Amino acid sequence: MFLSVILFSCNSEKNVEQRTSGSVNILVDETVADIVDQEVEVFYSDYPDAKIKLIKGSESKILTNFLNDTTRVIVLSRTLTDQELKFYERRKIPVNIDRFAVDGIALITGKNNIDSNITVKEVIEILKGESATSKRIVFDNAYSSTVNYFKRMMNVKEFSSRNVFTLQSNKDVIDFVGKNPDYIGVIGVNWLYNNASMTVGMDKIMLMNVKNLPGKQGADAYYKPIQRNLMTGKYPFLRNVCIINAEGKSGLGTGFATWLTSPRGQLIVLKSGLGPHKL
Repeated sequence: MFLSVILFSCNSEKNVEQRTSGSVNILVDETVADIVDQEVEVFYSDYPDAKIKLIKGSESKILTNFLNDTTRVIVLSRTLTDQELKFYERRKIPVNIDRFAVDGIALITGKNNIDSNITVKEVIEILKGESATSKRIVFDNAYSSTVNYFKRMMNVKEFSSRNVFTLQSNKDVIDFVGKNPDYIGVIGVNWLYNNASMTVGMDKIMLMNVKNLPGKQGADAYYKPIQRNLMTGKYPFLRNVCIINAEGKSGLGTGFATWLTSPRGQLIVLKSGLGPHKL
């Protein structure tokens, strides 16, 4: 009995070390990379023996790497689809998905525009090329999670080429919208809040207020993507920031995921302006 207790104690200590030390690569959607950077910095202060390498990129690019099994931990602005989960289910590898923040997709327009209100219905009409207005929509890049978000929401594979355009980066979107009043820019809230002071042209754009479809939460008024509206669900364009772990073991990826949903990890989310998973 005494020997069993010793062995159990040693195994428990080893398991704790693996969850808070060593190294792990994590794929990260570039639109939510800022909050992950902040979390990793504080995680290091708690666990200095941990080494986390963040591999940032567009959703399409990093998801391909994840499903090719090159890296088994990923942070997305959504959960996995049933089809994506089947890749690991067929190999009998468990996949753990933990939401740790609520992000939003902001719509921006030129600061001199009189009308800063828009409905979800109007946004859909523009994306489909069915709008009677001269408004156009511009995204950061063609493979971005913001593009994929609206495609999934509308259940379409492509947008109207007449009304929808893509650039190279969020900074390009801000600069373009500030100079072209008929265009509406699409940017992740996390990126916008964390880069506002460093981005040229922010003084020429403003956040739009969005009203949801009838019968849905947020259909009673126009809401900005501020933290309160992200937390209450009144802002229509919400997305869950999740860490997805397919390591198949209890390693550093598991430890970091657990820490993200801990009170310390959630406090960082709260301070960032996003909606925490739990208070």
